[in-house]
Parts: sequence; structure tokens; C-alpha cells
Amino acid sequence: MSLRETLRALPTFPDELPVLDTDSLPDDPRELFLTWLDEAIATGERQAAAMTVTTVDEHGVPASRTLIVKDVDERGIQFSSSLSSRKAAHLAQRPVATLLFFWRPLGRQVEITGDVTPLDEATSQADWRARPSYDGTDNPDWQVWSVLPRRLEFLQATHDRAHVRVEYLRRPEGWERRRIRPSERPTNA
Repeated sequence: MSLRETLRALPTFPDELPVLDTDSLPDDPRELFLTWLDEAIATGERQAAAMTVTTVDEHGVPASRTLIVKDVDERGIQFSSSLSSRKAAHLAQRPVATLLFFWRPLGRQVEITGDVTPLDEATSQADWRARPSYDGTDNPDWQVWSVLPRRLEFLQATHDRAHVRVEYLRRPEGWERRRIRPSERPTNA
């Protein structure tokens, strides 16, 4: 069997997948995101809070890594890292990021793009002290950032690969929501 055939034969999603009813979506995408995150946690998936964070360097070259969501509140979706990291250097020059969540047991993905803001030192140090490796000393190099979404795309997989995709765009008057059809391209935000 060729690699192509092997890859095509791999199982994709569980036999039973949730259905995304696009007629009953909330106006605020944070509600849908938190519901999906809660449902992913409820599956028992070990890394339900994991996400791929993509930043861009000064030359426009993207770099990605997997991090853990620290919190979600009115400031946005939070993650943390060292100020001396590559991602911190990227964010200092271009304070934008894309977050990608993939919850295979539910056949769901959420892609979030937004502006990134460093949070206050008290928040960063509280996060540092909550780490399993905390040894009693504070770390002035530790930072919590918050991504304030301007675009979210929710994808609910289907077995026929005609996945249901919904895009939310932040507008001055509030959130705009639309379903993305298979032949359409998402909006660049």
C-alpha cells in the first residue's frame, strides 16, 4: 500500500458526530466557543485546552506552536509564555495571532484571529505561581497575553466532508455571522 493509500485509509472522526444547527447560533461567538470548549473537556480528551498559536515575524514568516488556554474572559483568550521566547519577539513587532483548536472526538475546529495584548504583571505572576513547576520564586520574564478576537471560524465536520463552517466577524456595531459554503472563501480579518 502506498503512503497516499495508507493516509486515505486512516480513520477520520468518530461514527457519531454532533450537528451544528446554524439557525440557532448565539449572536456572541464567545458563547459558542465556551460551549464547544466545555463539550470538548467533557469528552475526556486529555488536551482539550490545547491550541496551536501562530504568530508572524518581521518578514511575514509564520511560526506555530502548541500552548494551553489559560482563561477566557472579556479581555479575550489568554495564553502565557516567556518574554524571551520567539513568539514574544513576534508579538512585540506584530501584535496579532491566530489560534487553532482541534477537538477530534467531536469533529470540531475553531480558528480565532485577533489582536494580542500583554496583560498586567499581577495576572502574569499569578499564572506563573499556578504552574506545576513553580518553586516559590517569581519570574519577571513570564507574560500572559490575551487575544481579542476579530474573526472566528467554527467548523463542524461531517462524514461526507461537506463540513459546516460558520464565520463571525467583529464589526463596530457588533458581531456579523455568516455560514461559509464549501465553494466560498473565508473573510480575511
